[in-house]
Amino acid sequence: MTAQAATVDSVRQANASIKGAHARIRWLSYLFCLPAIILMIIILVVPIFVAGTLSFTDYSLGNQDFNWVGWKNYERIFGRSSYQKMLWASTTYVLVVVPTSIGLGLGAAMLINSLRRFGDFYKAIYFLPVMAALLAMAIVWEFALHPTVGIVNDTLAEGCGTWVEAFLSWGWIPGVDGATSWYSSSCADRFPQWIGEKKYTIWTICFIGVWQAFGFNMVLYLAGLTGVPRELYHAAAIDGVRSGWERFRLVTWPMLGPTTVFVVTITAIRSFQVFDTVEALTEGGPAKTTYVMMYAIFEKAVRENLVGFGSVKS
Repeated sequence: MTAQAATVDSVRQANASIKGAHARIRWLSYLFCLPAIILMIIILVVPIFVAGTLSFTDYSLGNQDFNWVGWKNYERIFGRSSYQKMLWASTTYVLVVVPTSIGLGLGAAMLINSLRRFGDFYKAIYFLPVMAALLAMAIVWEFALHPTVGIVNDTLAEGCGTWVEAFLSWGWIPGVDGATSWYSSSCADRFPQWIGEKKYTIWTICFIGVWQAFGFNMVLYLAGLTGVPRELYHAAAIDGVRSGWERFRLVTWPMLGPTTVFVVTITAIRSFQVFDTVEALTEGGPAKTTYVMMYAIFEKAVRENLVGFGSVKS
């Protein structure tokens, strides 16, 4: 009995020491995570709390005092037409740029992944807009889209009176009057101001956004494609999958699910944060058609020094 009691005591002591070791390891893991948690609170949580607090005040930079105005800032913003224009411009930009850049990025990644030669060359070409400074590229686009000396309108004008006009005017389609088409009308009159006319400006900004974003999405999808096992394609071929569309639908697309979630999230966040292009090209105009969210916050909080009112939009 004494030997059994000693064995039981030793087992209990061993279990207690194991539990203590696990507890110490658990607390050490929390301790190692603590710096990252503190940093996230300082960078993410505290600014949100500060902006939310300032949105109920009339605070502006340089003033030592401020007054609590309650919900007046929110009443002002919801009662103004500029708020609806901001929502329309931001939503339009996101809904155009996100799916288009993702689709083009996926298509380019699959094409490059299938190439046996010059794959690295095309990767570099498509990734150049991502590496370039957005503000510098915006200035380049400003010159390219200039209504009189820009390369875009000059290139379009070169096709006037040629087979290009006959093709782009859609006059070759039965029942379509090519003389009234957009291209023929522009050749007869003038080509538009891409960043100066209301009906074109937001779509021009969206086009530049797609040009800037799809190279980054292409690289992410290329990384995702390298993780698709070749054995799955062999197994699909054994099961009777022959066409490229079926291989994509049954193998490639499901395996790219995690990559797609990440790409959609990152692209949507970056689309809501668009600022450089708008600030350099349009400054929210004309008539606030490109009055996106980040530019609206910048205009109120920085230019007009209405930090409290600008915090409402943030």
